[in-house]
Amino acid sequence: MLTLGEAQAIENLADLLYDFLPGSGNSRTAFPIAADQAGVGEFWTGGSKRPAVVQLLTTTLEQRRSHFTKLILAIVRQSMTYRRGKGNPLSRSEIDRLNTLLPGVQFKIPDLLDPAFLSTFPEPNGAASEPPSQDLGAAKRQELGALLIEISGLAPQIRGLRFEGFIKDLFAGFGLASRESFRVVGEQIDGSFKLQGHTYLVEAKWHGPKIGFADLMTFSGKVSGKAAWSRGLFVSYSGFTDEGLEAFARGRQTNLICMDALDLHQALSGTVSLIDVLEEKARRAAETNRAFVPVRDLNLRGS
Repeated sequence: MLTLGEAQAIENLADLLYDFLPGSGNSRTAFPIAADQAGVGEFWTGGSKRPAVVQLLTTTLEQRRSHFTKLILAIVRQSMTYRRGKGNPLSRSEIDRLNTLLPGVQFKIPDLLDPAFLSTFPEPNGAASEPPSQDLGAAKRQELGALLIEISGLAPQIRGLRFEGFIKDLFAGFGLASRESFRVVGEQIDGSFKLQGHTYLVEAKWHGPKIGFADLMTFSGKVSGKAAWSRGLFVSYSGFTDEGLEAFARGRQTNLICMDALDLHQALSGTVSLIDVLEEKARRAAETNRAFVPVRDLNLRGS
């Protein structure tokens, strides 16, 4: 049986490896194919991808430890092909992260540490990735503003899904590495993005009542259950109750920042940058433990 430290390392590895390969649906590159190549194909349980990855790594360590290096290398080799075909090649930072996590399960893999192999990737902080944009541009602002108005007139049962799509388009417009909604062990996450080296999980809500303490706690629990470097962004078009925010800030460290309708409209207006808003909200949360500080209170230029 794995130690608690090893079990936590497996959870972190699963978070990292999740995007390396699909769980199924591909005849050449997928987690079950990599498992077969490493001689542990029977340990792939299928179903929801993340728990299946956790199970694959855990069972390999517990029952066929000598095959663990083969499994990791098979995943990396296949990911190099799969991710390049998707237009999102495997990055040096992901390999570096993998190398920092493997010692948690008592492994170092020389092939992954080989300077010749590492030199084939751009430098971690190089110009390979596009920097975040400080402005959407007038045409994109107008397009998204019209979409937001359109969403307000939709039927409730489809409004939420369209709002999620709006959030993704907004963040992509600012050059953030946004990702569509996904499920993790039965729970819904409405998307994610990266900013200043942090991964933010996103919850997007469009409904009448303001968000209160219970919803904040539920999403905070989802974020807490992921990797230690994860943060959360709760976007509520209707806003948040003062009582809920006060109770949420009391007696716990916040792992969330929040945005409401006014924040979104100001990001669309061109008077403030979404990047500046998110960075300043994160800073204020770190200083005050307040998950929600309105744009108008951030003292940003133009707000």
